[in-house]
Amino acid sequence: MLKYPNLYEINTRVWIKRFGHNVKLDEVPEEYWKSLAAKGIDYIWLMGIWKTNGKAVEKYCFEPGLIEEYYRALPDWKPEDVIGSPYAIDDYEVNPALGGENSLNNLREILHRYNLKLILDFIPNHFGAESPLIKSHPEIFLQANEETYLNDPHTYYKPDNSNIILAHGRDPFFPAWQDTVQINYFSETARRFMTGKLIEISGKCDGVRCDMAMLNLNHVFQNTWGTVISKAGYRKPEKEFWEDAISETKKYKKDFLFIGEAYWDLEWTLQQLGFDFTYDKKLTDRLKIFNPSAVRSHLNAEFEYQKKLLRFLENHDEERAVKILGYKQSKAAAVIISTVMGMKLYYDGQFEGKAVKLPVQLGREPEEKIRKGIKYFYENLLSLTKDEIFKCGKWEMQHVFPAGEGDNTYENLLAWLWKYGNERRLVVVNYSPYVSYGRIKPDVSAYPEKIKFNDLINGIKYIRDKNEITGPGLFVKLNEYKYHLFKF
Repeated sequence: MLKYPNLYEINTRVWIKRFGHNVKLDEVPEEYWKSLAAKGIDYIWLMGIWKTNGKAVEKYCFEPGLIEEYYRALPDWKPEDVIGSPYAIDDYEVNPALGGENSLNNLREILHRYNLKLILDFIPNHFGAESPLIKSHPEIFLQANEETYLNDPHTYYKPDNSNIILAHGRDPFFPAWQDTVQINYFSETARRFMTGKLIEISGKCDGVRCDMAMLNLNHVFQNTWGTVISKAGYRKPEKEFWEDAISETKKYKKDFLFIGEAYWDLEWTLQQLGFDFTYDKKLTDRLKIFNPSAVRSHLNAEFEYQKKLLRFLENHDEERAVKILGYKQSKAAAVIISTVMGMKLYYDGQFEGKAVKLPVQLGREPEEKIRKGIKYFYENLLSLTKDEIFKCGKWEMQHVFPAGEGDNTYENLLAWLWKYGNERRLVVVNYSPYVSYGRIKPDVSAYPEKIKFNDLINGIKYIRDKNEITGPGLFVKLNEYKYHLFKF
């Protein structure tokens, strides 16, 4: 297994329409998958393939806040463009509009032919508020009493034709998601049910991206739902759900990959419970605040933690990088996330410079022109970072020294070294809007007196003296948001 693979996220229900009307998953031209494999992509995340409920769309997807988002992303949207959240599902059944189970199985075989592996969504916290599981398995959901419902009808609801009161799923820092129904993670029955779903999904793909994975940690669940669970007499379980669920799933498939969406400094906790990779939202946020020192500090974290982080600039929850960072800075940020250790996530449209963040409830995307400069940049970057050294090598942060007395611009430079066998790559990024200077001292003890530095990303070669590098250090000057990727 690769130490640091590349993941490509696709908003499946929207993306598939590019290939024609009523196209199924296994009818997408194989050339498309071949082209992603050629770019160095290792995993395909088909986001949003599970069956949703049309009734829930009518009930919950036309709130004023959502409508405002629809107009912002797609000014000519129509009611039929609203297809519901892919995170409010009926059950783990492949959407019939995408071709169902057979189509998914066929696609997986196609992906494997190109050494691509398949990632699907696992949504541990909730199902859709209209899910048929409410009738067939009411015992797995978080129930409340009449008083609780009357005091907070936004968080609790009465399903149609039912005498029970259930909680909507929620993040404790935000209002409840009204199109969802909350699973009770203090119920052993619910835990067994969800573990069974994970094992079932593991037969359909090569890994899962677990939505809001920290919400069902014992202390988070208790802090979110303490009043309700105490009234019902539930006690905090001795073990964490993830510890058992991941262990049980990997008994059936040892190399099944677990990716956790995680926030609130709980990434390390989830890694300790068995997650192969967890989101690195901190790096994304620090790249957005134009602070190279903050980025450097984050990249100096413990190795065991960093190697299991999922680095990204974009995904379906984030604003597009070109829009937030601009043309130059988004490219510098892309060099950073593509050349540090950890798994790398790229989002469909990122390589073409798309600027519109599409609400997940919409099933149609706006037409956007391809930014040719961004497209060429990513083609070049990916052709270089698909080398084994970036996926299997050893990563080391490099200290940057001042280039001269009184010059503090060296603090804008970020630098790291990759080693793999006899191969070396030195990455230097000026993550600032100023011309910056610095010196770096990579280990060149095994090199001759004259060393050739081939800047692969800019197509320039330099010859430098070994004595200079071991003495004051390799001199680097970079214009605003520029970068080197040296092979030496």
